[in-house]
Amino acid sequence: MTQACRFRALATVALAATCVAAIACGGTGATSESGRPDGTATVTRGPFVRSIRVAGTVEAVRAATSVAPRLRGQNTSGLVVTRIVAGGSRVRQGDVLVEFDRQEQVRIAFDRRAEVSDLDQQIRRRQADQSATRAADGATLKQAENDVTRARLTVTTNRILPRIEAEKNDLALEQALARLAQLTDTFALKRAAAAADVRILEIRRARAQTALENAESNAGLMVSRAAFDGLAVLRSSFKGSQMAEFQEGDEVRPGMAVVDVVDPSRMRVRIRVCQADAGAIAPGQPARVALDAYPGLAFEGRVETVAPLAVPSQLTAKVRTFMVLVSISGTHPSLMPDLSAAADVVVERLDNVLTLPRESVVFEPEGAWVLRQRGRSFERQPVTVTTAGAGLVVIGSGLTDGAIVARRPQGGS
Repeated sequence: MTQACRFRALATVALAATCVAAIACGGTGATSESGRPDGTATVTRGPFVRSIRVAGTVEAVRAATSVAPRLRGQNTSGLVVTRIVAGGSRVRQGDVLVEFDRQEQVRIAFDRRAEVSDLDQQIRRRQADQSATRAADGATLKQAENDVTRARLTVTTNRILPRIEAEKNDLALEQALARLAQLTDTFALKRAAAAADVRILEIRRARAQTALENAESNAGLMVSRAAFDGLAVLRSSFKGSQMAEFQEGDEVRPGMAVVDVVDPSRMRVRIRVCQADAGAIAPGQPARVALDAYPGLAFEGRVETVAPLAVPSQLTAKVRTFMVLVSISGTHPSLMPDLSAAADVVVERLDNVLTLPRESVVFEPEGAWVLRQRGRSFERQPVTVTTAGAGLVVIGSGLTDGAIVARRPQGGS
């Protein structure tokens, strides 16, 4: 070995000794009040909980929406709000939530009622006229039948009358028969025309009656009432360039939601879970729900439903998300719909296991290891990690309860 090689070997040994001494002193050389070096962690036996944090929006389990009515038989551009409940107020079943202007429907109902009455009068007058006409036509038709009978009696005397007189009698019978046939066809057509005339009036009357019933029904739809006891929440819409809650005097389109009634005693969180975490979440898992607006307020919860089908993410179609519903136990005045919330869903819980801070374990392709304290020095110790969470890992083998390891074994020995 040359002198240069020998010098490099001695330098390597000195550097390794320096690293071991630094590790033995906790990395900084400082000591804690207990006499142990700083930067160490102790293997403890106890429960291990692994959770996944997801974000969502608070909503009521039981809710009903009051919308502007869709009017029957009419194309209305908008409805004017004449009365609306105060947002955030408590309502009881049957209380008025929102009322719309009904004057237009009352006017339409009044006009249709007058039209129905007028058409009734027209139908009765037309039927009376047709009855009189039918009686006169019946008399004319009866006279024509008598003429035919008389002509037939006259024809029976032709054998004793001159030929010219007999021919006149035959012609008179043919004329009476032709007139009877003509009157019969004419009166049949007149009766059909009269019936069609009356039918037209009856159709107009039925349409007017339908319009009247629609107007009366629409007038009844102008008032929306609460279906159950709860809390009134006003919806918002664009007014000018900003969102604002509905108020009296606003014009709304049919079908637009105006007021929500929610039952604050039963709330839940609607969450979108990434496809990477969805496999670990299942119904029945406990959760802890915290409100972003109230950092000191938290509730116990439970996963109720996990959607079986994924939907594209709002950011990219390549990432899929699953809808998850987490129920909330308990109530609070600050627990309101549409608040953003975070839920820590417990996906794994183990009791009486060895746990260690995750930063104390080094994960390599060959396996995991720690720097275990033995006396005043540390040595590399292979370990088996059965499961890991955000802050702790579960040690399957390699360490015992109470063992002391380096907290951040950067590089190892």
